[in-house]
Amino acid sequence: MPSPSGRSGGTKPGRRNRRTPRRPLRTVDEVSAGGLVLDRQRANAALIGRLDRRGRLLWSLPKGHIEAGETAEQAAVREVTEETGIRGRILMPLGTIDYWFVADDRRVHKTVHHFLLEAVGGELSDEDVEVTEVAWVPLGELDAQLAYVDERRLVRRAAELLGDGQESA
Repeated sequence: MPSPSGRSGGTKPGRRNRRTPRRPLRTVDEVSAGGLVLDRQRANAALIGRLDRRGRLLWSLPKGHIEAGETAEQAAVREVTEETGIRGRILMPLGTIDYWFVADDRRVHKTVHHFLLEAVGGELSDEDVEVTEVAWVPLGELDAQLAYVDERRLVRRAAELLGDGQESA
């Protein structure tokens, strides 16, 4: 018969069961590359749309994992092509974004190297299974379209770099 003090082996109300401690999540580092690819007139950028867990379409810059033996630049060109159908040529580095997230019982620290690219061929395509939609978006609309603050910051940096001082002319 259980004792009235609650010491029958069960946990007291309001307390966590100390017999099943939480295991700390394993931390892993991931490195990716991608970028802002512009059309030849530098008036539009190719964005990808992916559905989040809630079914919302979130627009972002194309990016993906750097494969063994690949440089960040090579990965950026490959990922842009795979995710948008557009072949690009790197013009310059734009910057690096890093962030944390939890997935598959892991805590992931992701670093993404972004580059500014100019389209040199291909056609816009959403053939990649990870991509729901692709679109050419006017540069002036990117700030409103992109889902992530850090990517909007990179786009503003690209606009400054592309300005080439023409505003003062």
